Amino acid sequence: MARSPLTLAASVTSALPGAGVVGVAALTENSAGRYDSALVDLDDGRRVVVRAPVDEGAAVETAAEVRALTVLTSGVRGLLPFRVPTVLGQTPLVDGRAVVADFLPGYRVDPPHLPGGRGAATSLGEAIAAIHALPVSVVRDEGLPARTTRQLRDDIERTVERAVATRRLPPSLDVRWSQALDAEGLWRFETTVVLGGAGASSFLFEDFAGEPRVTGVLDWHGLSVGDPAGDFMWLASAPDAADDVFASYLARSVHAPDGLLRERARLYAELEFAKWLVHGHETGRSDIVDDAVELLESLAAGVAGDDLVPQDRGDVEDAIALLDRFPGRAAPTVDTSMQTDAYDPAEVSGWFGDDADESDDAGSDAPESDAADEAAARRDVAAARQDAAPDDTAPLDLGPIRDRLDDVGEAERASQAALRRWAVSE
Repeated sequence: MARSPLTLAASVTSALPGAGVVGVAALTENSAGRYDSALVDLDDGRRVVVRAPVDEGAAVETAAEVRALTVLTSGVRGLLPFRVPTVLGQTPLVDGRAVVADFLPGYRVDPPHLPGGRGAATSLGEAIAAIHALPVSVVRDEGLPARTTRQLRDDIERTVERAVATRRLPPSLDVRWSQALDAEGLWRFETTVVLGGAGASSFLFEDFAGEPRVTGVLDWHGLSVGDPAGDFMWLASAPDAADDVFASYLARSVHAPDGLLRERARLYAELEFAKWLVHGHETGRSDIVDDAVELLESLAAGVAGDDLVPQDRGDVEDAIALLDRFPGRAAPTVDTSMQTDAYDPAEVSGWFGDDADESDDAGSDAPESDAADEAAARRDVAAARQDAAPDDTAPLDLGPIRDRLDDVGEAERASQAALRRWAVSE
């Protein structure tokens, strides 16, 4: 049974000896009924929030939040351009525990109503950048979770595998997410201090000269070292503000540039549907499973033909690697060291895998049409190199080459998808 605001107010005097309650009111939160909470006025002028979890999951989350807020010492808080709640006291209840914290004023903005432009959006980007700029030692030294890039990638892979195991995941999403997991460039990023459980309701705004600014941040239970993209996944439901939030964040970020931050944030948002499916399947809740399947099918229809990680990010060296997959005589060796500064051998190996070094004999039985395409493609490369010769820094025009190679890439992706679906069905 839900605890009344008066009952919660009485617990404040136990958590804060000597405090006198002079006013109490219900507190509306976006917590889906997982907490009983109240706003309490004290006789010393303070206004506090008392909150009590109503289930085991909320109790675990509350304990994590108390620990995280303890880690955020006054020195750490001084690095942040907004206020963070302070835990003032705790007290046991008959069926749980109540936590008392100071009240942070401000209002929230639902994601669909978050406006673009200067103000709320840019302030959000700055606030998240400040969190991600905190020293990772703040988290690691206190024993809070710290995940490496490899561990984060493995976690996502396990989520996809569990969703596939339900046999209710649309095959196209299995392929889409598997391709994202295989895209090495997507996983080259610097881990940072993150909120972990951030959402639009985590940020409190107040107006200054008519401009909304983030003045407080709530929901610190997920404080950890992890992928900064995870703190942006909720922006999938804020289409008007997303561009400005990301731009503001990148302008204030102190970390190495992360060109695929938005793509990973989008991946995390999509995987929330997969987690909902797995939850329903493992708890035997057919209603949750049906809801998740409906969401996933809608997602699959909405992203059809839209790669999570664009497939045309290659440069000159990528085109040469693709041409090496065709049978026939190797192209003449040409020094391209001054023609591009974007070459990364690891990225090329991530795109094409172990078969990028196939021998020339592997395709000796190719149809005449393939041989003609190969010859034409090689002539285009030679012509492009010849045209670029007067200026070593000029980029090559690879449009015609990529057009001829599109069919090769599509065939490979289709075969990979078919093999994966076959493996799952077994």
